[in-house]
Amino acid sequence: MSIWIDLLLFAIGIVLIVKGGDFFVDSASYIAEISGIPKFIVGATIVSLATTMPEMIVSVMAAAQGKYSMAVGNAVGSVTANTGIILSVGIIFMTIAVSRKKYLTKGLLLIAAVTAVWLGCLSGKLSIIASIILLAIFAAFVVENVRSARSDMSEGSEERPKLVKKELAIKLVLFVVGAVMLVIGSDLLVDHGSNIATFLHVPEGIIAVTMVAIGTSLPELVTTVTAIIKKQSSLSAGNIIGANIIDLTLILPISSLVSRGQLTIDSQGLTYDMPACLILTLIAMVPTLITEKFQKWQGALMLAAYAVYLWLIMR
Repeated sequence: MSIWIDLLLFAIGIVLIVKGGDFFVDSASYIAEISGIPKFIVGATIVSLATTMPEMIVSVMAAAQGKYSMAVGNAVGSVTANTGIILSVGIIFMTIAVSRKKYLTKGLLLIAAVTAVWLGCLSGKLSIIASIILLAIFAAFVVENVRSARSDMSEGSEERPKLVKKELAIKLVLFVVGAVMLVIGSDLLVDHGSNIATFLHVPEGIIAVTMVAIGTSLPELVTTVTAIIKKQSSLSAGNIIGANIIDLTLILPISSLVSRGQLTIDSQGLTYDMPACLILTLIAMVPTLITEKFQKWQGALMLAAYAVYLWLIMR
């Protein structure tokens, strides 16, 4: 097959993922909002689950096909891209004040997840113990969000949108259509991303943490840009933090299960991808948890660190 056909189908896969993710996010957010769930919780749970669907499907499909570098690289690379590009952009263009009460637990869970992935992969593959720890962190994340949702909903600070049956039906259809587009797009991304890597004599791991990871992170980017335009900073930050936790604590253990415990990690992952992911996460979360505000210098530093990381793996 011609490389141009591979590039075309890869691009079509990205378009399907972005548009399918848009349908998915829009419908999931609407359904969540009519239930009266606060915006931060919507961002950290419903929207995050919806926007991580591309990464989930791509990584699971890659693991099922034995393309382990792509499975791991996509999940870890998406967290790195979410933090180094998308959260950075949000920080630079928005003033994002945070509540330590709301962000502390989630921030610590994210740091714990990145650390657990790195330490759990030092043997060359994701260990069973690491997978159990990651699933426990995911469970703690869900419990924390339920607790926060109950606390915020009891305050009754947000008005619930009026339920319109016709609109709800349309959103449910879009939810299903979006899911189908995500599956098809992810399949195209994995297959033709692998072909492109072979043609260019580039390791699958590099394609995974760059083209595939950034491609599957586009729904988060769209959500963040929309949040910037609408000045919904809490939705943007909550979405990215939640998406990153889910990428690591749910996608990797599921991919490991699909691969029957054979989810191997290459040298690039251990030497560059995971350290970069941890460094960016620490830059994003530690100062913020101390000062209760994302600061513009963090955004600039994260963008610079991400650029250095890309230079290191591409040289």
